[in-house]
Amino acid sequence: MKTIIAQSFLNAFSYSEYRNIISQLIQQGKSTGDEQSNDLLHYSKLNETRMNRLDKTIHVGIESLQELNLLKYQYYWLVLTEGWCGDAAQLVPIFNKMANVSNNIELKLLFRDENKPLMDLFLTNGSRSIPKLIILEKETLQLKGTWGPRPEGATKLIKSYKQQYGVIDNTAKTELQLWYLHDKGLSTQNELTTLMHHLEQLEHNTRK
Repeated sequence: MKTIIAQSFLNAFSYSEYRNIISQLIQQGKSTGDEQSNDLLHYSKLNETRMNRLDKTIHVGIESLQELNLLKYQYYWLVLTEGWCGDAAQLVPIFNKMANVSNNIELKLLFRDENKPLMDLFLTNGSRSIPKLIILEKETLQLKGTWGPRPEGATKLIKSYKQQYGVIDNTAKTELQLWYLHDKGLSTQNELTTLMHHLEQLEHNTRK
């Protein structure tokens, strides 16, 4: 695992590099990833608009900011993602805002389809679900924890819809996007700050 993480990390991008790659591909009529289709291009364009909006409107809450400022150890947030993914478009800008307000977190992004060996280490119910946030100790790239692909409330919504209708269709996707809109990134911030607090405690106990 450590070798795969280290090799994959060499391919990682900053948030601005990630956004630029997506924009350049859209201008070429392409999406990120192995598959190309009109639908994926459409989603990529839609997601770019979403990310532009979230970059301007998402703010880190006071409680999350306080928790992030209490971090003592240094971390990478390494995220597997793709430009066409609706969940990633909602969540990656939040990751970026949280990393930007913390001196102890640096965000790095990887395209899933270009890093399948890494993705296959972090499957969700056997699926290559994204975004997947991998938390690494900065100095050693040692794995500390993971999060994703969705906050708990969004996961419950999709699970409930699939149980009721047996499929995830456009209506489900619309309901999911509305959930993200109303949540304003707070659930993701709360879950991640809680996770980081827990990891800090574990790390502190290990280093005693």
